[in-house]
Parts: sequence; C-alpha cells; structure tokens
Amino acid sequence: MGINFDITFNVIAVLSGTVAWGVIALIAYRIYKKQIVKPKVWKILIVLFVGLFSFSFNWNLFNTLVKFPILPLGVWILYLFLRGKKEVWQTYRAYAWLGFWANFIFLVSTLIEIPVDHVIYPKDKLSTYIANVENVYIVPTHLSAKKGSLNKDRLLQHVHSMQQETIYSEKWYLDTYMNRESNHVNERFPYQLIGTLPKWGSNLPTIIYIEEDGKGILLSSPNKQLYFRSDDSLIEGGDKK
Repeated sequence: MGINFDITFNVIAVLSGTVAWGVIALIAYRIYKKQIVKPKVWKILIVLFVGLFSFSFNWNLFNTLVKFPILPLGVWILYLFLRGKKEVWQTYRAYAWLGFWANFIFLVSTLIEIPVDHVIYPKDKLSTYIANVENVYIVPTHLSAKKGSLNKDRLLQHVHSMQQETIYSEKWYLDTYMNRESNHVNERFPYQLIGTLPKWGSNLPTIIYIEEDGKGILLSSPNKQLYFRSDDSLIEGGDKK
C-alpha cells in the first residue's frame, strides 16, 4: 500500500514568488553595499515592508488576482514620518522606493507565472485533476444511485483521452426536475469520486461526481465546473443506456 502526499500549494507560484523575492533581496544588497553609513538590517526590512503598500488596480486574469500598483502609499507614509530627519530619510529612501517598485517585480512574476502554470497544469485536461487513482472509490450521494463499483483500470485508461464537453445546466435541470413523470427524481450525478489526487503541485481542489450512466465526470471547483465524457462506463453495472 503506497503513501500519497497531497501538495496543498502551487509549485509554480512558490517558485515565482521565491525568484521575485530573490531579485528584491539582490537589489537591496547592492544598495546596501554602496552606502557609506550602513543602516540596520531589521530597519531595512521594516522600510521595505512599509514601502510595499500602494494604491493598486486589481484585475482578475485567468482566475488569478493581478495587482497593478499606481500610487506609492508606503513611500508617502515613510516620508511623512521621517521628513523631520533628513539624514535618516536619505539613508532609507532608496529602500522605501524599492518596496514600491517591488510591486512591479511581483506583477511581472505573476504575468510570467500564469502562462507557465497553464502549460504545466492545463485546466482543460482531466488528467490534471485526476493524476492518482490508487486509493480512489465511489460513494452514492443520492437514493437513485444504483449499486456499482468503480473500474479503476478503465478510469486510468480513459483519464487522458476523455474530452471536455459543454455543460447544459438548464437542460439537465429540466430533465431532472421538470420533465419527470412522477415524484421520483433521478439525480444526474448520483456518485462522488473519493480519494483522487490532482497533478503534483497544482493545488487544484475539486469535488468530482460521476454521471448516472458511469460515462460522465463533473468537476466542481471554487471557480468553475468542467464536464468530461467517456465512451465506456467507469462503473461496473453503471452503464444503463
């Protein structure tokens, strides 16, 4: 029995952030080396942190929050606090502005991170969300679910070939609740897939449902839903059509 480690952070985002902070630290070090009077390192860190504060324009790009800095609020705050101490302000001014310009370094790293993340973790591929089926199983979530067991081998076989299809929310709702002939309701996705792991380091939490015929998979994430369809049922005894 294998041991699975569920990575709950996005590796690309961590690497991108590490590189950005590395660039900022390098610039701060070069400023420090050129100064005759060396300021305290802990004070530099505080000034950098305050300098980061800015009035920004926020934009949601491919489900990623991108911040465009406009006004250097942190620099203004530091200037107002130190304007009576000209020598101190001259010592830390470069670090204050570095804090503000650091926002642009993070902006660039985010703009690079987005396409890289989509290449490594394609959001339209089922294999991104289901990369490990070792401990996977299904549980019925509705009374209309018929007894059946998941065919792991078949799921593993089709996970790379299943194509994304359109979600017909209105049609499915009408078929389920409006066009029924009796009080009996058949849930369209009466099974939940438990125990799957997404691609390592992707941080893509999803709830996965299987269609009543065993051929459809519905992925539900905080941002969207995706629907994939197979030619074969993934549930033994689940192919009812």
